[in-house]
Amino acid sequence: MQSLDRTDREEFSVAMSATLNSILCRHLLRDDKQEEVAFALYKPSVGLLRFTSIIYKIILPEEGDRRVQGNVLINPQYFRRVCRIAAAEKSGIVLLHSHLGPGWQGMSLDDVKTEYGFSDTSLTLSGLPFVGLTLGTDKTWSARVWEYLNGWYDRKQATSVRVVGQRLSVSYHDGLRPRPTFKETYKRTMTVWGESNHAQLARLKVGIIGLGSVGSMVTESLSRMGMERFVLIDFDEVQEHNLDRLLGATLNDIGTSKVYIAQRQIHRSSTANRVQVTPVLSGVTEEMGYQNALDCDILFSCVDRPWPRQVLNHIAYSHLIPVIDGGIQVRMNSKTKHFEGAEWQIQSVGPDRPCLQCLKAYDAADVATEKAGKLDDPSYLAGLSKDHRFKRNENIFPFSANVASLEVMQFIEQITGIGQMDYYGTQRYDYNYGRVRVNDEHQCEEGCLFQAGLAMADSIFPPPIGFDYSADAARKRQNLV
Repeated sequence: MQSLDRTDREEFSVAMSATLNSILCRHLLRDDKQEEVAFALYKPSVGLLRFTSIIYKIILPEEGDRRVQGNVLINPQYFRRVCRIAAAEKSGIVLLHSHLGPGWQGMSLDDVKTEYGFSDTSLTLSGLPFVGLTLGTDKTWSARVWEYLNGWYDRKQATSVRVVGQRLSVSYHDGLRPRPTFKETYKRTMTVWGESNHAQLARLKVGIIGLGSVGSMVTESLSRMGMERFVLIDFDEVQEHNLDRLLGATLNDIGTSKVYIAQRQIHRSSTANRVQVTPVLSGVTEEMGYQNALDCDILFSCVDRPWPRQVLNHIAYSHLIPVIDGGIQVRMNSKTKHFEGAEWQIQSVGPDRPCLQCLKAYDAADVATEKAGKLDDPSYLAGLSKDHRFKRNENIFPFSANVASLEVMQFIEQITGIGQMDYYGTQRYDYNYGRVRVNDEHQCEEGCLFQAGLAMADSIFPPPIGFDYSADAARKRQNLV
């Protein structure tokens, strides 16, 4: 593992599963109103612009490890025990303690001295900078990382702390991620879910993977809702056959990268006070797209191939970044070529939810086929039957619009829980019967490797990325290589 004296990224954040958050809240928020302490271990998730400490293990104090007397004092034996475990597991060290007040917490002089004192030993043993978290009485987290700069340890504040489960809850540093100020343009929207929920939604950094028909409509919806930060990941360009489904594209846009069409639409339709758009001409299957995805708080999977879904599945569990996925299946009669029916399925994946592979959203064998470049090989495709799934690409604008709408609804459900809804499960719409079937009882198969890598970043399973034949061909068509 590479030693990191500092995060070397513009932003720092912390993430943990809802399960660990529940354990920590029960331990740290004492009934007797005294402060409490615990240590934990983290794995680094390193994006292009953000370094995230992913907490994966809690090491609670044992008898004699600390003294609680209003404030809490940590005995040396506790820290030594934590250091031994961190060194063995090649993990960073986190100190968590509670304060008797709500909201994002500042640090007392004693807090600063304690965390500063642990920083050097922690970095020496683990090769990763020391991280401190504080929990307020309203369960708001605050965090910082201690970076080694010019012979001195200096603290860098976290932009946010994310708690990820069936719900996504984020504590923000208001100075680094300011609350949105009211605008008449989104008054009706904010009236539905309230000012607090709007502040949660608008400040998220949202990644949209695939800017085709579904992705372009998801982007438009979020832009009008007042979202402020977008990462758009797609290597493809507008082609003539896209124009019946691609929102915002015209004949004049043929040959233009889809991410630029989406970027233009955001700036035209945004209701936010400020909007930041990062277009990425890459696949999430490639290093650049993958690193940009790791900068996001939540991802929309608007792709139609298996390999990107596998990568997003890895990110959802290993990096604790929830993924909202949707796919369309159109059935045509193989003999008459007439339309027979259609179904589309939407699901969100991440901690406390079944994964895309176990939900059969993609086939692992198809991933290998795509990685080998066969899905872009005319001779391979010519040998397949006419109705093979690799040749099926029928779709119409209304189908995509419905999928996009349902994906955005799952997004609202995860962040706000308005209407007492916080888990839709898997939604499958049947066009022929005009109904949505919901299954909230799906579970991952026993021994699921994605669940095994939960909160471990890329430390157990390397990112399943590599050379993407389709992306390479698209960039050559656009004269970008």
